[in-house]
Amino acid sequence: MTSSEVPFPSIAIVGLGLIGGSIALAVRERWPESRVFGVDSEPVLAHALGAGAIERGFETIEASPDVSLIVLAAPVRQNIELLQQIGRGGRVLLNPAEHPITITDVGGTKREIVNAARALAPGVTFVGGHPLGGGERGGFAFARPDLFAGRPWIFTPDDNTNSDAVERLSRFVAGLGAKPLIISADEHDRVMAFVSHLPQLAASALMDAVGSATHGEGLRMAGRGLVDTTRLASSPADVWRDICLTNADSIGDALDCLIQRLTQLRGDLRREETVEAIFASAARWRAELMKDNH
Repeated sequence: MTSSEVPFPSIAIVGLGLIGGSIALAVRERWPESRVFGVDSEPVLAHALGAGAIERGFETIEASPDVSLIVLAAPVRQNIELLQQIGRGGRVLLNPAEHPITITDVGGTKREIVNAARALAPGVTFVGGHPLGGGERGGFAFARPDLFAGRPWIFTPDDNTNSDAVERLSRFVAGLGAKPLIISADEHDRVMAFVSHLPQLAASALMDAVGSATHGEGLRMAGRGLVDTTRLASSPADVWRDICLTNADSIGDALDCLIQRLTQLRGDLRREETVEAIFASAARWRAELMKDNH
């Protein structure tokens, strides 16, 4: 298959929020000949149809037609429920032997859904996925086709995963401008706890603490530092609730690490060398971070 060929001629995207909606828009832009169906509530489907993101919409996955790729783009625990629902049967899986189906998801944790996928029928291949393109606000209204441009898109196959499906998915996301990356589900959840989940919880806790202590009048005296640091505090709670529930152990380790640093800083506020050491170390790691995030 050349890079110009359509990796998946027909796609059903279950959940047309920021990520699912952006995938739909990007596919329609990159491969206009691809058939893209959406599964969501009626108002969201109407918005997506009006924007040209999907060809047709359905309110349940059972009602959607046969497709070559299903993308589960709901919150994490809902994706797991949908995967189990697909595994129990339905129109999209009446003939998996004759029409092989690939399923992927876009959730922020991977271990639980990869484990759940082991119960799927033969002919159905699941590959855990996680695009690292997002925003502080969710919903189809914020979807855009270039959301994944230049960003990593992680896949977490295990030893039993069909290699052809992984290759096709890698070509698929590369066609959307992303950079496919393959790691284990365990490593994904451990690293994401630090580089994604901890920043979100820290920003939310910080904004809650500052707002509760200063109220509206105090917040009006805040500068760009607080605005920039707490950008993630606008993120939708339902997505992050599920991430916390499905990665609690790794997130707990990350929080312990941050609490240790804060406790050290709290105990040594009058020791210049401690404050300077933390700031110097932070500046070095920030420079490393920004090498690939200009």
